[in-house]
Formats: sequence, structure tokens, C-alpha cells
Amino acid sequence: MAIKYRIGIMPGPWPPGRESGQFLFTLAEFCEKSDIDSIWLSDRLSSPAPVPEVMTSLAAIAARTQKLKFGPSVLVLPYRTPVVAAKEMATIDWLSRGRLFPAVGVGVELPREFDASGVPFKERGRRTDEAIRVMRLLWTQDEVSYQGEFFKLDRITIFPKPWQNPPPIWIGGKSEAAQKRTARLGDGWIPSFITPEEFRVGVQKVQELAAAEKRQVPEDHFGTLINYTVAGSEAEALAMAQPYIPRGRVDETTMRACTAFGPVEVLASRIEEYAKGGGSKFILRPLCPPDRMLAQLAFAAEHVIPEFHRR
Repeated sequence: MAIKYRIGIMPGPWPPGRESGQFLFTLAEFCEKSDIDSIWLSDRLSSPAPVPEVMTSLAAIAARTQKLKFGPSVLVLPYRTPVVAAKEMATIDWLSRGRLFPAVGVGVELPREFDASGVPFKERGRRTDEAIRVMRLLWTQDEVSYQGEFFKLDRITIFPKPWQNPPPIWIGGKSEAAQKRTARLGDGWIPSFITPEEFRVGVQKVQELAAAEKRQVPEDHFGTLINYTVAGSEAEALAMAQPYIPRGRVDETTMRACTAFGPVEVLASRIEEYAKGGGSKFILRPLCPPDRMLAQLAFAAEHVIPEFHRR
């Protein structure tokens, strides 16, 4: 099959202040007018910096755009019951005529957020697996009765159904558990903070695991998040990015191998590395001060993304 390359974006640090909510609309309108394929938003319950609630924000983006695709990257599924999540996503997909791409995962290791949600941290993986199954049933069947380990449904019906029949569910996370979840239940794999070599090996592993499950993950349903900063030199880019580099997620060696700091050609080259490893769907996230975010996105939209979209 012909591989279709598509590149979206995720906003970096959100602007401060009460009026910063308008930045969501500025960002959506910028993407809508450019060659950017999609916009992706984080899902966090507790954060010292602004992180708008993801499903509400995606609905707002749907209302302000006509062609831009969008999704959570990733929706922390254990925070929500699958019925609520399925209803929200079905409605947004229906209203947007099929522009929602749900990516789901178990979330980062912050037990206090799970405690605040009333969800035992150690159950997050099993709850996610069961929730994916329940959501698909609700999207594809008129009436669902279900009895599982965590969820019980008695003749539950969701209408409207999603515009897509059903929406593809991408799985986030680079762990072995995430790879197995993709093979068993997912339609695509979208890890982050993963080196090109780890990604290549992971793509092969997911395909092997899926075959063992007598399933197939489409070969153009693999991608990753790439953090980047464009500047005249690597040193200049690093100086700009330094305050915004996520600490504690991975070691320094891995971080340098999965990011792109320097001239715009460095970003294109990094994407190419992942493409050679089997990736075709990418999310670019600029690491820079909020007031420079649109300029960083413009570098990618004008000088990098069109080349891949023409393939």
C-alpha cells in the first residue's frame, strides 16, 4: 500500500494569564490555514502551568475549523468511564464530520492524579484495556450489555454514532505493555520520547505481536511525537529550548536522540530517521517561549511539512 505521510503539531508551553484561552483559537486558525494536518492536545488533571481540559478544547477546535484534524495525545483513559469517553468522542467526531483521531494511554506515573480521580494507580493498565473494548462496542452496536472486571453496562445506547465507523484508536506509550496493547487492541501506535532506533524495533515488535493475535496494525499507522526548536545553530536552539525541555521523562542521551535542535534541516532529518523506521504520522512540538511558538510552527509548516505531505 502507498504510505501517506501526515504531520501535525502539539502546542508547547501555554501562554500565561486569564486571556490565554484565546490562544487556542489563534493556534487552530493558524493550523487551518497552513499545511499542518492536525493539532494534538495533552491531557492532564493537575498542572502548575495552563493545560486546558482536552475534550472541551477539542470541541472548541472543531467549531472553529473545517478541515483540520485533531486529537488528544494522549487521552488518559483511566480518568474517565468508557461510556463518558465514548459519548464525548462520538459527539465531537459527529459534529466535525470525522476529524477526531483519539489516541489513548495509561498516563504518566503520577499516582496523585489517579488518586484524585478515584482510580487505583495499579489498575490503570487493565482499566485502559477494558475501556477500549467497551468504547468500540458502544460505537459499533446499537445497544450494549457488558460485564467486565471494572465496568458493567445494561442495555446502553450511544447516539449519535461517530462519523467514522468507528474512529481508529491509536495507543500512546513506548513501553512493552503499550506495544502489546497496540497489538491486541489498537489501530495505531504513537509513542513519545523514543529514539529512532527504539522506534524501528518497536514497530517491528508491534507487527509481530499483532500477527500472533491474528490482527494487523496498518503499516501507515505508526508515528511519534518529536520535540524541536529551530534556530541558526544547535547552541542557539538549545538555549531557547532549555527551560522547556521535559525533565525526568528520559535520560539525557535519549532526549538528545529523539529531539531536533538547530536549523530547519535538522528537524527534517530527524523526521526522516523515524520515517525510515516505519513511521508516517508525526506530531511536532516546539520547545520555546510561548510568544515564539507561532514562529516555530511557521518554520515547520513552511519548510518541512510540505515536503513530506507531497510524498
